[in-house]
Amino acid sequence: MAATTASAGAHRARNSHDLRTIATIWVVLSIVADLLFWFLAGPHIPPGRMSDQAEGAQFDFNVLFVVALPVVILVWTYLGFAIIRWRASRHDADEAPVGVPARTALRIQTSWIAITTVVVIGLFGFGTYELIAPAGAGGGEGPTAIWKPTTKTILPIQVIGQQWMWTYRYPSFGGFETSQLIVPDNTEIAFHVTSLDVIHDFWAYQLGVKADANPGTDNIAYVKPQQLGRFTVRCDELCGLWHGAMYNYGHVVSPTAFYHWATTTEKKLAANTKTLPPFAWTYTPDANGADGGYYLDNVNPYSKSSLYGANTVKVKQYGASAAQS
Repeated sequence: MAATTASAGAHRARNSHDLRTIATIWVVLSIVADLLFWFLAGPHIPPGRMSDQAEGAQFDFNVLFVVALPVVILVWTYLGFAIIRWRASRHDADEAPVGVPARTALRIQTSWIAITTVVVIGLFGFGTYELIAPAGAGGGEGPTAIWKPTTKTILPIQVIGQQWMWTYRYPSFGGFETSQLIVPDNTEIAFHVTSLDVIHDFWAYQLGVKADANPGTDNIAYVKPQQLGRFTVRCDELCGLWHGAMYNYGHVVSPTAFYHWATTTEKKLAANTKTLPPFAWTYTPDANGADGGYYLDNVNPYSKSSLYGANTVKVKQYGASAAQS
């Protein structure tokens, strides 16, 4: 009986030592791995830092990865320790390590439930805050955005999807339409995303913006560029045969360069703008156009059975003072 008690005590001491060893290895590896990821890989995680929304998405991903990495390392550490330390070949049958049954290990059960609950609730709070703080985190919020930027100086740009191209209208500059997407740096932008035919998806990858382009719907997404350069625009919703070719490139330029480009383009396209429907947040394709498309034909300027859009929209002008602010 005494021998049995001594053997059980030895097993418990050995188990405690093994658990402390596992915990030490896990803590050290987790700290090292998290620091290496955060400082070496973290700054290069897509979509980058070209806008406040992109930087926020990168930060959120990095935080979630730093939280998840120790969990993965814990599993690997435990399995590796079990293979090396507890394998049967290291012990005789009567000396094999005997652990505490999980059913009666209240400390382990309570700790597991408490830790996982804190992690899940903490990530829930973090994710909710990160969704609200940057005014929607770059996703489309429909025609009445729930979260809006606090600044009152917002440049609206309409994004129009159609098979299989993107075009952009600038209501603050006479409503001209172009296939060029030029946006000013350090300026809050409201992308008003819509479609003329099927469902598309406006994905300005490096800006961290992604919003569905639905016909008859004005889907708003906010973003504030903070780096000059080129970014890619793709359609991220299967929209037909040439879906894969539906992409182009946008450019972030200085506010002064943007204002010069916008005013120059407005004058250059003035004649074309007159043939477009009045600016509206959504449009109904002309039944007389090619395949019900957006553009007019050479017979009737407008369809008798359907109108292009709603009433003309009045938009606050984006002047030189705003461009230089």
